[in-house]
Amino acid sequence: MAGSAPTFTVAPKSSSKVAIISASWHADICSALIAGAVKAMDEYSIAYEISYVPGSFELPLAAQKALDSGFDAAVVLGLVLKGETPHFEYVCDGVTQGVMTAQLSRSKPIGFGVLMCTELSQATARIGGPGSKEDKGYDAGIAALALL
Repeated sequence: MAGSAPTFTVAPKSSSKVAIISASWHADICSALIAGAVKAMDEYSIAYEISYVPGSFELPLAAQKALDSGFDAAVVLGLVLKGETPHFEYVCDGVTQGVMTAQLSRSKPIGFGVLMCTELSQATARIGGPGSKEDKGYDAGIAALALL
């Protein structure tokens, strides 16, 4: 339910390292999502590296490569904004399925912070900025840490 995130017990190993991976489209939205994920890592003194991919569709492969290269978890961030074609549905399905496949096949968590919105105002309400009702970057970071 929007606006009422559950509370988790988060106790990651201090030696953990997390890959924060962001899409490059919608840079203002993604920058705010990154800030939220970084806040979660800093709150628990967890090491992280930030990297970028062209778009949300590339996030699953980047997360898989990060997990394979030694990261303990990943956080994927992006925005898929609905347009006039079915492209939205294909990208949303591909990203969701790809992230799920990557984390299950690697047995490592991936925090999912990819917004899938029909209007830009919906994304703005979820990035933790002034007037936002949620901080999905932070939530995705906490979700990954909770599973560590």
